[in-house]
Amino acid sequence: MQTNFTEAQLQDPGIAESNQILRTCVHCGFCTATCPTYQVLGDELDSPRGRIYLIKDMLEAGRPADEKTTLHLDRCLSCLACMTTCPSGVDYMHLIDHARVHVEETYRRPWRDRALRALLARVVPYPRRFRLAMLGARMARPFAGLLPDPRLRAMVGMAPPRLPPPSRNDEPQTFPALGERRARVALLTGCAQRALNTDINDATIRLLRRAGCEVVIPRGLGCCGALTHHMGKEAAALETARGTIRAFLSADADQSLDAIIINTSGCGTTVKDYGHMFAHDPDRAGAERVASLARDITEFLDSHGLPPITRPGGTLPEAAKTSPPGSEQTDGDGGLRVAYHAACSLQHGQRIVAAPKTLLSRAGFRVVTPADSHLCCGSAGTYNLLQPELSGALRDRKVATIEVLGADVVAAGNIGCMIQIGSGTDLPIVHTVELLDWATGGPCPAALSPAPGMVA
Repeated sequence: MQTNFTEAQLQDPGIAESNQILRTCVHCGFCTATCPTYQVLGDELDSPRGRIYLIKDMLEAGRPADEKTTLHLDRCLSCLACMTTCPSGVDYMHLIDHARVHVEETYRRPWRDRALRALLARVVPYPRRFRLAMLGARMARPFAGLLPDPRLRAMVGMAPPRLPPPSRNDEPQTFPALGERRARVALLTGCAQRALNTDINDATIRLLRRAGCEVVIPRGLGCCGALTHHMGKEAAALETARGTIRAFLSADADQSLDAIIINTSGCGTTVKDYGHMFAHDPDRAGAERVASLARDITEFLDSHGLPPITRPGGTLPEAAKTSPPGSEQTDGDGGLRVAYHAACSLQHGQRIVAAPKTLLSRAGFRVVTPADSHLCCGSAGTYNLLQPELSGALRDRKVATIEVLGADVVAAGNIGCMIQIGSGTDLPIVHTVELLDWATGGPCPAALSPAPGMVA
């Protein structure tokens, strides 16, 4: 793609990078075949290629973002399926990130939009605030139909019927390895996940300890910055990311870390990109160190190894079913049938595709994957709250492809996907790590065998 930025414009590092990205695009349109919003809306401007044209026009002209450009950029999920498909290697992720910062800095949204986005940025990254917000949303549920904005109704609807009590395991501490220590790792405990599902971190810690890992929960750990980063709120994203970097560096300074474990793939994609986010920042070296250590839990276990399997593939009687014709199935004989949902941030953002399915298969589960597994479920951070109609359409498509598999349970590696898919099906939804923990001696996941102690 030909660009016409001036020499003065190219002095800006962000513009210079976007210029190089734009020049990589050859207009081929392969991206339209895998873009979820284009599949639903059929509008060229709601495809990666169309958004690239809008971004080019906006940045070259040096003008503020307008309503039309903002609308189509806001509809982008940042699922990055286009990057997996693109034969030219267009770095769409960093282009859309830059464009969103420009929109945030130059476009004045309607007051309701500003208020909702500010609310999300000030609540979701903070577990205590988010927990209180969920409790408030539950109280407002009987009146949800009276709310004038569908986004407010989506926020109220997101509140689960029950919240788990806070887990003491998320507090700063060190868990010793069980048996010989083979690695020292730190765990990113997350934000919304700590309020919505404490079982995920608990299972991760148990599994890592059995695998011979000393697990550190660093002091001062906060939000990784992913949520505000994808909203274009650059200053807020860098501020919270900086705190997370310092927390991990402190743990690394006490005694060298072998890895930083992340069990929320949306966070993992952002943390692995810290070197780029802080490329022109005094904290660049520390950011690059943290990014180099970041590993998704399945990525780490695939190379490090699972603990001994003590309960292969689960023990539910439904596990004897056979896979329906046309479904993809990995090796695994007689275990619970697991429909694996590949989170976009894992398969496209981090290019981790085989490891989760391989681990589940090694643990004795029978893994089936839905058709069009490359397409997003519509969660995408705050997308399901800010774009509820589009998000709902994508969720329904995803659920339909999962339910035909006849699976006993759905597994995913991202809390957002779990909440999103769970809102459209009665199938139990668990994190991949919960099944791996169960197979290696941990408790049965609560979604399969509800446990007492939930906050009603």
